[in-house]
Amino acid sequence: MTNTFDPVPDGRGRCGRRGARAAAVVLLTATLAACGAGDGETAAPYATDRAASAAPADQGVGHVHGLGVDPATGKVHVAGHFGLFTVEGGRLVRVGDSDADHMGFTVAGPGTFYASGHPSAADIAAGRAPHLGLIRSTDAGTTWEQVALAGRADFHALQVAGPRVYGYDAQTGRVWRGEGGRLTSAARLDLLDLAAGADAPDTVYATTPEGVKVSRDAGETFRLLAGAPLLSFLDVTDQGDLIGVAPDGGVHVAGSGDGTAWRARGGLPAHAVAFTAVSARHLLAAVMDGTIYESTNGGADFEVIHRP
Repeated sequence: MTNTFDPVPDGRGRCGRRGARAAAVVLLTATLAACGAGDGETAAPYATDRAASAAPADQGVGHVHGLGVDPATGKVHVAGHFGLFTVEGGRLVRVGDSDADHMGFTVAGPGTFYASGHPSAADIAAGRAPHLGLIRSTDAGTTWEQVALAGRADFHALQVAGPRVYGYDAQTGRVWRGEGGRLTSAARLDLLDLAAGADAPDTVYATTPEGVKVSRDAGETFRLLAGAPLLSFLDVTDQGDLIGVAPDGGVHVAGSGDGTAWRARGGLPAHAVAFTAVSARHLLAAVMDGTIYESTNGGADFEVIHRP
């Protein structure tokens, strides 16, 4: 796919390969920073912002942070700054009555979701700690229960691999993993997205400003995945392939999950802020203005399913 960045033209009037990658790194780093990867000192300012922005009217989804499909219903779910929604007839319909900020969101199975982020503005104003930790819903997002690290962790990336769940805590920059509600801390690094599959739950990938990194020991250590393109988001498909989206919106695929042979396949018209591979052919993505795209041919083409 043609690179859409052109900030550092070379002598031929085009963006050189090195300049394009540098621009992509800048954009990926800026996205990571905007998503709030931090040192744990942001709780009070965040609480102030949420309380100040509270309004009695439904504020809609706000920024889109996560996407998924419930296998039980086939409905597309959209997690955002002001709660969880489904896409119905091109419109977003709120699920339940919560407007919590779902910074992290993933579908674990039929009607079963994991999320993280921050409580609603009203809850924060009432004195609730500003970080949700890991929460779970077993009724497709209508209600939520606490799983672990309430008030402590703010998982901006969540990934389920069979019975295991991985999370990236933006407060500490640390990866956590767990099964059955017990979480254990693992490596610390800057990342935007996590990817893992049920067939190899000890193998977990991370998209970072340096490139895609891989861990073969359940997140304890990571190393660069040689040959992988710079990606913002990445998933392991139901067929065991790797599929991700680059900072310029281009979709890239590597067969068999080894990450050694990548090929470009279509792309989005803008930088993605959320991405998920429901299957090898069914992809969902959202861009900065809140438009949500769907592909049913593995990223060769996308069509709009919701536009603000």
